[in-house]
Amino acid sequence: MRIAMWSGPRNLSTAMMYAFGNRPDTAVWDEPFYAAYLAVTGLDHPMRAEILKAGDPDPKRVATRCLGPIPEGKSVFFQKHMTHHMLPDFPLGWLENATSIFLIRRPDRVIASYHAKRENPTLDDLGFRQQADIYARLNAQNPVVIDSDDILKAPDPALRALCKAINLPFSPAMLHWPSGGHADDGAWAKHWYGSVHHSTGFTKRVSPPPKLTTEGATLCKQAQPYYDQLSQHRLQFQSH
Repeated sequence: MRIAMWSGPRNLSTAMMYAFGNRPDTAVWDEPFYAAYLAVTGLDHPMRAEILKAGDPDPKRVATRCLGPIPEGKSVFFQKHMTHHMLPDFPLGWLENATSIFLIRRPDRVIASYHAKRENPTLDDLGFRQQADIYARLNAQNPVVIDSDDILKAPDPALRALCKAINLPFSPAMLHWPSGGHADDGAWAKHWYGSVHHSTGFTKRVSPPPKLTTEGATLCKQAQPYYDQLSQHRLQFQSH
């Protein structure tokens, strides 16, 4: 089984990768298209040189590997994809042979978290528009949508419901993981993953709404319709 989880940055996506990565049957791949995205766009992201050195800059080769042999002889291949990495010319046909999950998060939370690591993001940096576009492409497959706030409020029932929705047996190992990161973290982990490296599971709490700058509030208004579009399809489950 191949799982493609589609997320924007600062969406709880790394914690979800750790949850799946702690399953004994699952191999994980952290942001497969990141190097190709940087190579094509020329963007100056933190740790750009290290990312280009560690990753494959050819999106066609990456797409082929997404459907290739599952590492370590595992039966499940969880791939954490950033929606904004999928540039218009990057192949998406391989998704017909993968199970897609869309991980969404309220724009105000994303913007506040992103700004703390990299200033002045644009709408394209945050992936909301691209996430909606990819969802629309896969709409006939009825892909699963899950909200990061719903996971934080009730991790156990949320992950059980998610596994049921994708026909994967639930494993209690998903609820906890060792601190210090994962062996398959991307080259950029030390810049972006500080808080999750200190974690050993989901927090079971949702922080109050953040205060945004004027620029952040404007950006939030641009992103909100895309979030709302997917939110109406989000997975519903009993939290108790």
